[in-house]
Amino acid sequence: MLNPQQHEQFLETGHITVEALLTAAELQQAIDDIQQWAAETLATLSDEQKAWYLEQTQAADSNDSSSAAATAVLRKLDHPVYHRPVFRQLAAKPEIVAIVEQLIGQGVSVFFSQVFMKAAGGGPKPVHQDNFYFGPDDPDHTLTVWIAIDDAGVDNGCLFYGDGSHRGAILRHVAPPGEPFNLQVEATTAAGFPMTPAPVPAGGISFHHGNTLHQSSANLSSRSRRAVALHYLRNRALLTHPALSYDEQFRVRITG
Repeated sequence: MLNPQQHEQFLETGHITVEALLTAAELQQAIDDIQQWAAETLATLSDEQKAWYLEQTQAADSNDSSSAAATAVLRKLDHPVYHRPVFRQLAAKPEIVAIVEQLIGQGVSVFFSQVFMKAAGGGPKPVHQDNFYFGPDDPDHTLTVWIAIDDAGVDNGCLFYGDGSHRGAILRHVAPPGEPFNLQVEATTAAGFPMTPAPVPAGGISFHHGNTLHQSSANLSSRSRRAVALHYLRNRALLTHPALSYDEQFRVRITG
């Protein structure tokens, strides 16, 4: 569980980072499973899926801006907790669940989960709130658990948070032309919220409230920045007005 100082920081800022929550063995299992799953997925993607799951990246040390220098890499994998036993075990890890239940209450499920594969040269994720995507009946009943699989720093795409923004309303989001799923706070609104970097070493976890404004920077390094996001919800909570569709079949009950 969080100690009193950590708990107070979460209540004040809407996020808290806890280092070394995964053991070396758990981290290696996650890395191995991501590599295997990614290889299997790449071999089966349709052209339509490639448009969403692949990203054109360019190495940070490349001076060639031509499209030929760019590389298409897998950007993300969805529902690892539902599909992969390794991540189901991580989602139920007692040290993680204790913090989740401390922050949102007893009896929780993972209703959505993602593996992010921000390769060298990968782009940023604009400012957004998870609860705009999810639309819960009570915004205090969701929590995102962001697990660093690689060291995540300012140079390779760590998260940035708008401290205290969880105490405000869920803001209007828009989608850029041709990117209907890339919902984000309007730039003029986002500019009013200073963003604090939250670097996390591999095996550490950043916990954030569903209303907390956050973004990730571009990966300007030559290293990957893989991470796993587990989105927890109180068992009795409902997604009453989601911006996107979330299939109940993928909800995995963890406790209660």
